[in-house]
Amino acid sequence: MNASDQQVPFRRTVVSYVQRGERMTVGQQRAWDRHWSELGSEVTALPEGPLDLAAWFGRSAPAVLEIGSGMGETTAQLVAAQPDANYVAVEVYKPGLAQLMLRAEKLEITNLRLLRGDAIVLLREHIEPASLAEVRIYFPDPWPKKRHHKRRLVQPDSVRLIASRLAPGGVLHLATDWENYAEQMLEVCQAEPQLRNRYADEPGGWAPRPEWRPVTKFENRAHEEGREIHDLIFERV
Repeated sequence: MNASDQQVPFRRTVVSYVQRGERMTVGQQRAWDRHWSELGSEVTALPEGPLDLAAWFGRSAPAVLEIGSGMGETTAQLVAAQPDANYVAVEVYKPGLAQLMLRAEKLEITNLRLLRGDAIVLLREHIEPASLAEVRIYFPDPWPKKRHHKRRLVQPDSVRLIASRLAPGGVLHLATDWENYAEQMLEVCQAEPQLRNRYADEPGGWAPRPEWRPVTKFENRAHEEGREIHDLIFERV
């Protein structure tokens, strides 16, 4: 058994998210009522063991996991642009998932499934090693105060876990508009032996901004406030 086949022993004492209010608009509630039972599941309600993505999607296809889909503005466009992928979005915010289902409905998306809960629990307990084609983490909560940095999602243990779930050649794509967090992401990912930086030869090791990643209102706000966007693309060796 090699390292990627072993269960990664990772237990957190803090989480990288906060629970927000769950009040939904009328449209969001209708979308939830129409689609959640088919498209979504609580992470805590998943059967014990690996999640059978092929059965859930009704087909075998490269699996893409997005951690923290927010209100789904970017996610819906990304899913629509990748019809050949089985796209899974994990998010803790119920109205955000409902809004994503609304967006998916308008775009007639069929290759999207949603999970509500802790992404680390999902990865650790329900995603098989070496099974994902890509993991995307776009603009995670930066927890800017230094005393809160331990709550950031991108830490050595979480990146080790994510890397173990990527298939060889699979991609971990990160993006943030916080300089300090970008530097932490780069340091953590470069220190993970299961990963290599696809753009190690570029200045600073940063990846060029992919044209296919939609620009969100939050990204535009970052530009307006003078914050540079950093992308990082690492590959499972």
